[in-house]
Amino acid sequence: MMENNYLLADRYRIKNLLGEGGMANVYLAHDEILDRDVAVKVLRLDLRNDQETQRRFQREAKATSELNHPNIVSILDVGEENGMQYIVMEYVKGEDLKKYIVKHFPIPYQRVVDMMEQILSAVAHAHAHGIIHRDLKPQNILVDEEGNVKITDFGIAVILSDNSITQTNSLLGSVHYLSPEQARGHMATKQSDIYSLGIILYEMLTGSVPFEGESAVSIAIKHFQNEMPSVRDYDPRVPQALENVILKATAKDPSQRYATVVDMATDLKTSLSPKRAGEPKWHPDHSKDLEETKVLPAIAAAAEAAHPQTADAATADSGSAPAAPEAEQAPAKKKKKKKPWWFWASIAGGALLVILIAVFFLTAKKDVKVPDLAGLTQEQAETTLKNADLTIGTVEKEYSSSVAKGDVIRSIPARGQVIKQGNTINLVVSRGKKGYKLGEYVGDAYATVAERLRAQKITVKREYANSADVAPGEIMRQSPKAGKTVIPGSDTVTLTVSRGKKQIVLRDLSNYTKKSVQDYADENGLNVTFHQGYSDTVTAGLVMSQDPAAGTSVTADTNIVVVLSQGAKPTKTTNITRTVQIQYQAPADDTSSSSASDATSSASSSTASTPVPNDIVIYIQDKSHSLNTVYRQFTITKDTTVELPFTVDSGQSAHYKITRDGTVIADETVNP
Repeated sequence: MMENNYLLADRYRIKNLLGEGGMANVYLAHDEILDRDVAVKVLRLDLRNDQETQRRFQREAKATSELNHPNIVSILDVGEENGMQYIVMEYVKGEDLKKYIVKHFPIPYQRVVDMMEQILSAVAHAHAHGIIHRDLKPQNILVDEEGNVKITDFGIAVILSDNSITQTNSLLGSVHYLSPEQARGHMATKQSDIYSLGIILYEMLTGSVPFEGESAVSIAIKHFQNEMPSVRDYDPRVPQALENVILKATAKDPSQRYATVVDMATDLKTSLSPKRAGEPKWHPDHSKDLEETKVLPAIAAAAEAAHPQTADAATADSGSAPAAPEAEQAPAKKKKKKKPWWFWASIAGGALLVILIAVFFLTAKKDVKVPDLAGLTQEQAETTLKNADLTIGTVEKEYSSSVAKGDVIRSIPARGQVIKQGNTINLVVSRGKKGYKLGEYVGDAYATVAERLRAQKITVKREYANSADVAPGEIMRQSPKAGKTVIPGSDTVTLTVSRGKKQIVLRDLSNYTKKSVQDYADENGLNVTFHQGYSDTVTAGLVMSQDPAAGTSVTADTNIVVVLSQGAKPTKTTNITRTVQIQYQAPADDTSSSSASDATSSASSSTASTPVPNDIVIYIQDKSHSLNTVYRQFTITKDTTVELPFTVDSGQSAHYKITRDGTVIADETVNP
């Protein structure tokens, strides 16, 4: 048996075992060149020196490689490595038809017909290439996940052009689906496959095979003696036309079956048509017998001895005269002489002796070889022993790293030993691989536990998680739990290891909503405190600021403070009045010249009665005015008081500026 992850032919990576058979094991593998899954069938190592098994294995490869059909499993590669012969096949993900019937029964009639048409198409393709399957049964028909059907296992297929293969005097194929002629040991023909197809169709409609028995021999006899049970007796809703397909396919005489699989497919295609609703039941022509009954010579001799021929009556005298009148007739004939008692006794004794000899030879226990039971289930081994007229004795169980649980490891006596029919065979059945009971590893150091488990050939898978309570490097969880038993070489133990507190690089939360911030905090195990503030630039309800800042590295449980915007701060208008006194300033005297003095003297006398006015300009800044615009302009000839009104928003201030004859005499800020 190949181990998982083994690389076959430097190409096919073995993933796991799909199934074990009497001749070969089948593995799921990955083609590392074409990057696809494939099925690899490997001849069992204990059979690699068995010439007949090798021929059968090679025949399967030869037969299937010649076929290219969507409903036949494709052969992709054939080879040998280290004495292992292998076939690489298309991998069909699904189940065999036997399991499909059990799981989906009852199957709708149209679905049965559709699946059967795919099977018939595949068999017709094989027949067209001169290949007879000889072992058609639901176990050799795969159904993928989309419901497509594919035929496999051409291990006992016969290639009609291959004259080196002995085709007679051997019982090949599964007895529940075996044609009468094969059961008699005759050569399989295309009609033999058609018979098996009829049995498969019967099982798809009823959920069971038509003939059962205590042994393979009793079932085989029923195939050529018993009438095919009626499908309509099981399910009266089955159209007669559909039952007729089964009856014609399973006729005892091959000549009365369908001539070809194509003919059967054509008939099946219209079997659900309303036009055939009144079709009568098909009956075979009984005027022909399948074969003369063979009579064993010993039985014939015994029958002849039991019924000996008696002596003829006394003969008349050929030379006698004509009969005289009644009165003158000659004396009556002498009575036939009675045989002595010892004569009859000797005849009876001889007959009895012949019968006893016949019975002895018919009932005497024959020598048989112990069949190869290794790899079979206990049920399969029991059936195989019954077929060989042997019985199961004691069943012992022991652990095995190579034989699956429930399968036979070996028999006692061993395979190939010659014993008498009826003898007892003891079996040693696998318990599977010896298990390893897991301990409680939570809180232990991962490195120590992993090393211990790997020493037991247990696969260890490590996963990480953050924890505020468990120190980094320690185990937080384990699967399976403590106390469970795992199988070395097969099972995996998953250990979740602490990284300590989770390290988080804070995201920039600007413009997040309160809910988005809370979701982020919950996801990362952070605590969050919300505050509010006014902002003229950030929309109300969105984040204005955060502490710590974005990009800061923190651990889980860290508290972050987030300020959410309330929008712009609402304003309140205030009216202010400021009283300002403006002083008058007379113009200065000019005494630069005498003429000017005279003029001034004259003017002074005149001014003394009329003052020269000052030019006043006032600027204000508030909610409604700007310092760049003149608020008021006038002249004064004396000190003058003015009131300046201001309108300001809350938190704002006002301002005013006054010039006199172009000179700034006041420049003040006014607060509410």
